[in-house]
Amino acid sequence: MCGIVGYIGHREAYPIVLKGLHRLEYRGYDSAGIALFDGNELNLCKTKGKVADLETKFNSTTSTKGNIGIGHTRWATHGVPNDVNSHPHYSNSGNLVIIHNGIIENYSSLKKELIKRGYTFQTDTDTEVLVNLIEDVMINEDVMLGKAVQIALNQTIGAYAITVFDKRKENELVVARLGSPLAIGIGENEFFIASDASPFIEFTNNAIYLEDGEMAVVRLGKEIKVRKIHDDSLVDPYIQELQLNLEQIEKGGYEHFMLKEIYEQPNAITDTYRGRMLVDEGIIRMAGVDDNIERISKAKRILIVACGTSWHAGLVAEYIFEDLARIPVEVEYASEFRYRNPVIYENDVVIAISQSGETADTMAAIKLAKEKGAFVFGVCNVVGSSISRETHAGAYTHAGPEIGVASTKAFTTQITVLTLMALKLAKHRGTISDTDFRHHLQQLEAIPAKIAKVLETTNEHTKEIAFKYKEATNCLYLGRGYNFPVALEGALKLKEISYIHAEGYPAAEMKHGPIALIDEQMPVVVIATKMGHYEKVVSNIQEIKSRKGKIIGIVTEGDEAVKELADYVIEVPDTIESLTPLLTTIPMQLLSYHIAVMLGKNVDQPRNLAKSVTVE
Repeated sequence: MCGIVGYIGHREAYPIVLKGLHRLEYRGYDSAGIALFDGNELNLCKTKGKVADLETKFNSTTSTKGNIGIGHTRWATHGVPNDVNSHPHYSNSGNLVIIHNGIIENYSSLKKELIKRGYTFQTDTDTEVLVNLIEDVMINEDVMLGKAVQIALNQTIGAYAITVFDKRKENELVVARLGSPLAIGIGENEFFIASDASPFIEFTNNAIYLEDGEMAVVRLGKEIKVRKIHDDSLVDPYIQELQLNLEQIEKGGYEHFMLKEIYEQPNAITDTYRGRMLVDEGIIRMAGVDDNIERISKAKRILIVACGTSWHAGLVAEYIFEDLARIPVEVEYASEFRYRNPVIYENDVVIAISQSGETADTMAAIKLAKEKGAFVFGVCNVVGSSISRETHAGAYTHAGPEIGVASTKAFTTQITVLTLMALKLAKHRGTISDTDFRHHLQQLEAIPAKIAKVLETTNEHTKEIAFKYKEATNCLYLGRGYNFPVALEGALKLKEISYIHAEGYPAAEMKHGPIALIDEQMPVVVIATKMGHYEKVVSNIQEIKSRKGKIIGIVTEGDEAVKELADYVIEVPDTIESLTPLLTTIPMQLLSYHIAVMLGKNVDQPRNLAKSVTVE
């Protein structure tokens, strides 16, 4: 959620950095800060609250002079949102100052070691640990800032986008990226740093977008040097000419945030497993699971509590955990869980899933589970949220900001995290062979490219289908096994943003009631990939066909049987059964989106809905 802005050049930095922070407010944040260097003094001002609060405080307390500046909007991670924990952060000597997006997952062990070496800490943040680690490397390795940043980052686990400044080198900024975007704007003897191009588009249309695992030393009067962090190899940076205006940049060139976020899913899933899944080594590293592996693996059962889309991700996880790790799973609506006097044992594990990390019903369920002595594991997207603080352990999805109210990339990244967790437990419990374990890792690693292919090859076709059925008043979604929850999610998406009534069912349940609704006016979306109960689903399709229902089939590439029966088919690449939900959900997101757009609905902010539901 955080935003980074930096400037070094011949202009006054303060108005550029301040305006840049305003441009990044859409990302979500709870505090803000700016550090300026005027050639003599490093002046810093930061505050809990909005950028407007920072501006008021800065103008009344701090000099705004200086041609070098860095600014930050923080969404609280380690430590509550307050003035002290806000960015930027100093090193112990006061020479280094840093801004940072992301999470340093091994910050605790690094902090303990630095404390042994005499470092003190004023904040609760992982970022203060990182800046002091960089300083420690500079001192002990006798290296300059750029090299120290590289060495330090090779000792960290997690995701980051950082900008670091050493007041003893007033013509230089060092930036680095892994899992969080960072752009460098190139002007005439000036450079701009930002989370995206919106803060500097009025000054230059030339930018370098750092790739994951890259860092750059930005010096006035010098060409930018970009290197790989892990091996110090030089990278020839690609300077991109920006063509978009400010409004388009904020939405990444997409008409709506929802469409942008649908298309972000390949990167979001990659960011979610990056650093956790080491395919070549056959290893999954998840700090929240690693530190509690015995407690989780010996659970009598797993209870999953969630609401809405997160509940659907929990249903997918039920299949995954039971299939791979052989632990019984129950999935509960959080809103029902706390009120029905549930039976909770001390050796139960409760997994709470929430995009925002603030869902009131899920928070209440967590507190009840803790009171009963259960171990509670959180899965959420917003670092530092209430759920991340309330649970015993957890894992972030690293989906990045999801602005559209109708969740898309949160759903697929939740499934990704839960899959990693199930695989790790299965390996620890011995319920999966080494061969199958590695095969699952390889297949998961391939998912982002397969989603990208679905987006590239099916979007226009899905738009045609949307035009055909946009006037429908009811729609049925059917799936079996792993794809039954995807049918529920597909129906929810259509309801949320188009206001068309839709229901999801297990395909076999169709003849136990819903079949009465089917006629020539009823679109029926059927997930019929070749994995799982394919023949059974084909039989269900035949039943729909005989009653003149309009069939939209989601099928595996090369399918022929469903193609002969359906009115339309949308093909997705082949994968193992447990990962099919990550692919089959994409066409349904696109279908809902295009129908809503054609109906003139407010796609990003549908009526009566909020992004974070903080009331019960």
